[in-house]
Amino acid sequence: MECADRRTVIAMIGGFALTSGLGPVSAALSPSGGFVMWHSPGCGCCLEWGRRIEAAFGRKLPILEVADMAAVKRAQNVPADLQSCHTARIGNYVVEGHVPPADIKRLIASKSRIVRGLAVPGMPLGSPGMEAGRNREAYKVIAFGAGGRRSTFASHH
Repeated sequence: MECADRRTVIAMIGGFALTSGLGPVSAALSPSGGFVMWHSPGCGCCLEWGRRIEAAFGRKLPILEVADMAAVKRAQNVPADLQSCHTARIGNYVVEGHVPPADIKRLIASKSRIVRGLAVPGMPLGSPGMEAGRNREAYKVIAFGAGGRRSTFASHH
């Protein structure tokens, strides 16, 4: 088994442990107990988003490069139509794509048991990590939960 394959398996096990309610086991299997990002090798916008998360949360974000992001997204139960370039676990929540740190903090503060995660589908210009000068696209942060529940968590212009 190659190194990248081992990292993928470890990342998926950690993700499964976090989503399956295994308590202390999840902290042992997942890097930093719910503070981790998975991304494809060579994706610079993901790393830029990770830097914003580190600055906002005041701690290092473990970043795992994985060849099979589809497997990570399946393990984290990210709906297919909400997927983006990277997936993270921040606390008890899945964060998919270029979600602003302030929105993540607001979700964490709410302690919602209904929302499983936040997503910014695609890669909209102007979202954290996707800045391109003055070019900006309006985008929505979608909250998703069990049973396909969804709602607009935030709108950014």
